[in-house]
Amino acid sequence: MSKAIANRYEFIFLFDCENGNPNGDPDAGNAPRIDPEDMAGLVSDVALKRRIRNYVLAAKDNVMPYSILVEQGSNINTKIARAHEETGGMPDFDSAKKKWKPGKQKVSDAAAWLCANFYDVRAFGAVLSTGPNAGQVRGPVQLAFARSVGPVLPMDVSITRMAVTDNEIRGAKVGSKEFEEWEKKQAEDELRTMGRKALIPYGLYVGKGFISANLAERTGFSEEDLRLLWEAVLNMYEHDRSSSKGVMTVHPEYALVFKHAGTDSNEEQRTRQAKLGCAPAQNLFALVTESIAKLDGVAAPRKIGDYRLPTIEEIRDALPDGVEVHKMADLVASP
Repeated sequence: MSKAIANRYEFIFLFDCENGNPNGDPDAGNAPRIDPEDMAGLVSDVALKRRIRNYVLAAKDNVMPYSILVEQGSNINTKIARAHEETGGMPDFDSAKKKWKPGKQKVSDAAAWLCANFYDVRAFGAVLSTGPNAGQVRGPVQLAFARSVGPVLPMDVSITRMAVTDNEIRGAKVGSKEFEEWEKKQAEDELRTMGRKALIPYGLYVGKGFISANLAERTGFSEEDLRLLWEAVLNMYEHDRSSSKGVMTVHPEYALVFKHAGTDSNEEQRTRQAKLGCAPAQNLFALVTESIAKLDGVAAPRKIGDYRLPTIEEIRDALPDGVEVHKMADLVASP
């Protein structure tokens, strides 16, 4: 692995959802997440990170140093225990309190091993203070809730399944023959069932992210890791298709990276500026978001082409000193 990144970054990307549910809300019967005050659609940071993790899993085959700690259907304590085993052995166990008692150095060594071998720990950090305990890691890459450009219309539509999964036939000696005999006795209407599906017709969302060079030093988040992050953001929905998600697309033309490069003529001072940043993140994001508007005559947008969007040239002309803007796709393609 190469050394940690030396620049602060912010990134912004536009993605849309057609006839699907971009992020179901478990507190609302899995209906699309919305802001109840203005009906804007929301996609949680957790949902975005999950798609990034899934892409890295697919692209890197879950092989260290690009393994993923937070996998579906897994126990994080298993990996924390391995981290201790790889760095000198499991910590002492207090039988009375029924908990492990690792010292500070033991916790630090286990956390460092997890950072070195698990991409999502290096990038997003992790709470590792469970089970054998490897402390907490604060990651350099953070994402905010994505928010739709305008209001979305949550819908709950009825669907018909032309087959049933009736489970009234039970017993130790029941097999396919008994199910087949039961099926033959049923009227055709009894072999159909109704269901429901939550969706929005269309929503254009703005995702925002932040990368700290200071925290990257602590986890070892490198230039290779950064390039993989851009690749994952651009492709996170390409390998995560499902009927419930409809058609979800990250638009490369509007996936932009702000890189803080510094302005000082003194190299040491410029390096410090690049690390700490040269402009507030909200000012950089505003160069994109404040220029987005529905085209005249469009009442209900149904595609990204229904919006007026800023060009990278317009954004570049308005940049503050010391900050560069790049298309994410160009950073992935560059050698």
